[in-house]
Amino acid sequence: MEEIKIPAHVGIIMDGNGRWAQARGKKRSYGHHAGSANVDRIVTHAFSRGVKALTLYAFSSENWARPKEEVDELMKLLKTYFKKFIKKVVKNDVRLIVVGGKEQLSEDLIKVIEDGENSSRENSGHILNIAINYGGRQEIVHAVNELIKSGEEVTVENISRKLYTAESGEPDLIIRTGGEYRLSNFLLYQGAYSELYFTDVLWPDFDEQELDKAITAFGSRKRRFGKV
Repeated sequence: MEEIKIPAHVGIIMDGNGRWAQARGKKRSYGHHAGSANVDRIVTHAFSRGVKALTLYAFSSENWARPKEEVDELMKLLKTYFKKFIKKVVKNDVRLIVVGGKEQLSEDLIKVIEDGENSSRENSGHILNIAINYGGRQEIVHAVNELIKSGEEVTVENISRKLYTAESGEPDLIIRTGGEYRLSNFLLYQGAYSELYFTDVLWPDFDEQELDKAITAFGSRKRRFGKV
């Protein structure tokens, strides 16, 4: 039996929490809580399958335009997530990296994030990137500005070195749940040759079997990178 190819780096656009809740007659915040609980399940399974790095799109730079009540609830959830799971992350040799601009986040959330990053800095088993206040276009601008400040030449290779996810490499597979067919400003530079997998399954319902389907689909594809 042919061995299934496992993507080394997987990016996931976790979409559909609000619609999942509304379909059950609940507030959107109910869906965000369910979606947050699903993160641990999928992270654990992905790493058990041999995925080395995961990048999860938790809060985009455009999400600030949502109602304040929803944004505030999402920020609380993020803080709770980091506090709850950081011990598990450290214990399981996972390095936590938050990608995106931290300047708009509250001081207490920044503190929790930095504690998590610092306590897992020496871990080398897996990398878990959480994208918060993240935008792919903004990331490219940030990388180019970093090169200009350091006096380095702006090249494809140098930009890649300055991206938030540089230590994870480019994503082999990008998954989007929730039935939408777009990248929504996620890993635009890194995802130039990523395999894309879209599913109608809403994020809270995206379980281990659904992740296995995405990995199997990835393994069936031939990646040419512009070659024949």
